[in-house]
Amino acid sequence: MGEEFFRNIRTKGFYYVDKTGFISELLKTRGSVNLFTRPRRFGKSLNIDMLKTFFEFGTDAALFEGLGIAAEKELCEQHMGKYPVISISLKDVGGEDFQTAYETLCTVVSEEAARLDFLLESERLMQYDKVKFERLAENRLEKLSELHNSLKLLTRLLRRHYETSVVVLIDEYDVPLDKAYQNGYYPQMVNLIRSVLSQVLKTNENLEFAVITGCLQIAKESIFTGLNNFKVRTVSDVRFAEYFGFTDREVKELLDYYDLGDKFELFQEWYDGYRFGETHIYCPWDVLNQCDKFCESRSARMESHWENSSSNRIVKEILEHSNETTRAEIEALISGEYVEKSLISGLTYSDFENEEPQKRQTHLWSILFATGYLTDAVRPAGKIHRIVIPNREIRGIYEERILSWFETKTVSNTERWKKFCSAVKEGDGAAFQSLFNSFMDDSISIRDTFIRKEMKENFYHGMLLGLMRAEESWIVKSNAESGTGYMDIMIRIPAEKIGCIMEVKYAEDGTFETACKKAMKQIEDEGYTAALEQEGIQVIHKFGIACHKKHCKVLYNKAVIRSGDPIER
Repeated sequence: MGEEFFRNIRTKGFYYVDKTGFISELLKTRGSVNLFTRPRRFGKSLNIDMLKTFFEFGTDAALFEGLGIAAEKELCEQHMGKYPVISISLKDVGGEDFQTAYETLCTVVSEEAARLDFLLESERLMQYDKVKFERLAENRLEKLSELHNSLKLLTRLLRRHYETSVVVLIDEYDVPLDKAYQNGYYPQMVNLIRSVLSQVLKTNENLEFAVITGCLQIAKESIFTGLNNFKVRTVSDVRFAEYFGFTDREVKELLDYYDLGDKFELFQEWYDGYRFGETHIYCPWDVLNQCDKFCESRSARMESHWENSSSNRIVKEILEHSNETTRAEIEALISGEYVEKSLISGLTYSDFENEEPQKRQTHLWSILFATGYLTDAVRPAGKIHRIVIPNREIRGIYEERILSWFETKTVSNTERWKKFCSAVKEGDGAAFQSLFNSFMDDSISIRDTFIRKEMKENFYHGMLLGLMRAEESWIVKSNAESGTGYMDIMIRIPAEKIGCIMEVKYAEDGTFETACKKAMKQIEDEGYTAALEQEGIQVIHKFGIACHKKHCKVLYNKAVIRSGDPIER
């Protein structure tokens, strides 16, 4: 999974979802410089490599046989294999300090120069040009200005050698800026990237056109100052929408190919939901990885693949800086509702440090949208977007970050948390109910919406786990097997031979009494105390817990074990 090289896909038997229409659309509508912004893992790198393979001199036309672009014979005759190409990826440019990032960028550019080492034999280049090129290819740059001019130098030499203007491809241009912001050298990196890009892209007579990809549209005045005929294609644009990510039709065809058509609704629930322009899009990274899981075992469980390729730092940041309004909006989002926000397309990382809370929140929401944690519910009206969480996978990321934030926040209130733990250990149902309600007042809840009941229960289950796991002297298990079923939470306090069983239910429409009784009945009917009894636990506290929005009710019962026989109290 995750093959980024077009040639490998076409020659080594990989399944390929045909995105060559992107080439045709680009040639018909391109500017001099074309920026495409999409979330990570939506096929940007593969598309860049596809462009490189198509345009570069010496390409193998057979690689495109049977694909959509091959039917456009006149376009292929005019453009396929007709250009020198410079192609670099900045995804690995970064480090803990500016010097490391600078050296990494030098390496990336020098490796691309080394790929073009035939220029050393060119009869059309002057000797002094070859000296400059050789120093670049061997990564022997002596001055900062040489790096600034490096890509422009390559376009000039290629143009002179081929007598044809050059296609420049730059993938993940904003990754070095993100890493620089995280490590404290953002202003220096902005200056470096701006200098390198402006020299190769601005008034460069050797340039045919350029394609740049990234997650964010960094503000023009920050990076792309003074570029003419500069076209930006974001997730909100109708044009090019279907070329990054998979459409419904493409997912159905892929699943049918692997005899997995019966799994389509699962893929829809977990990985669909992005709206690019007017097109519904699936995350391709998820689809391909999960398809691979099912090919290995048809009983494989659905997994969150995109989550593991991202730090999810931005979700944590918006939670840490949330106020009551923001928390209410997040509640709406994780409950499947939408919120309306005025979003900013051109961003700068320095804006995230704005001391005005409202402006800071606007930038955080804009980042969540641009990086795939939110999407349009409908086509936006200007800057006003009606935004939603796209699918079950992303909702899970929010819930995980919310629960982590909740655990940190609640445990930091040491006095209240210790009282709660005492209520659990002592079997004080009333105190348990009162304290858990007070914790929930400070947190984010799940509303009564179309979200499935078991997903709501899992959320409150997670909140309770966060509170329990912080007590290091307890042994806490989630979904532990006992009797004839699996209980939500089982706790053992070995030193005092005390055990606890908790079953959590979501009280639909606030029917707390019914939900509590159902939870307690399940504890009794399924024999959940069996595992604790077998381990010599002498006192077992049973909590039937019903939750609804930010409220809970607790039904409590107690079992005292004597001579191997439980005595209910």
